Amino acid sequence: MIFETHAHYDDEAFDADREELLNSMEEHGIGAVINVSANLESLDRTRELMERYPFIYGAVGLHPDEIGDMSETVLEKIRTLCRLEKTVAVGEIGLDYYWDKEDHETQRVWFERQLELARQEKLPVIIHSRDAAADTLQVMKSCRAGEIGGVLHCFSYSKEMAAEYLNMGLYLGIGGVLTFKNARKLREVVAYAPMDRLLLETDSPYLAPVPFRGKRNSSLNLPLVVQQIAEIKGLSPEDVTGITEENAVRLFLNKRS
Repeated sequence: MIFETHAHYDDEAFDADREELLNSMEEHGIGAVINVSANLESLDRTRELMERYPFIYGAVGLHPDEIGDMSETVLEKIRTLCRLEKTVAVGEIGLDYYWDKEDHETQRVWFERQLELARQEKLPVIIHSRDAAADTLQVMKSCRAGEIGGVLHCFSYSKEMAAEYLNMGLYLGIGGVLTFKNARKLREVVAYAPMDRLLLETDSPYLAPVPFRGKRNSSLNLPLVVQQIAEIKGLSPEDVTGITEENAVRLFLNKRS
């Protein structure tokens, strides 16, 4: 079964048919989903989804574009949510210099604080990094993120940058961007990275793969990503599904062992 490691099913894009869509996951081969928090409101919505659907797990944290809402009180709320049985990661956290909604220093401060929280709570991290390659790597190294464990969500940097994270023992999240015509760099990364360090993700409702690019994404599109990885790696789709599921279980579900 496919293990979807990054989706946002609390997003309003799913308000019209959320229950119908989520109830169809198993019949389409989706065995587990991590719903990833981004903003303050999504912390509670992620908890609700975890409680309602047996196959949905949660990641809790504030996205770098949303850390204007961060405070010591919010950090303690995240800590409390980390202790729920089905919370499997702190995320998505990191740096975003593309939208530049928050100043870089403030982003870094709360990135580091949330990394430390993950270390304390013995949870892996889900990292968002956009147009912030050098600073993200510097923070990850200074905070010894390899000891914490985690995944670089929607990995978009070079093969050389991928090597830095792989050498730290971290994983790379691969989604619909792999199917885009301009994804040569990402295809090189997938060819380079060992299969036991790749995870499947969609970032739903965003980043739908070809031929659905520009439309609402969902985990039901992950077979298209599986097929691309299989072609690059010379494996069967079944092998890619099985290996990436094992990877996700190892990172997220064996977290407190």
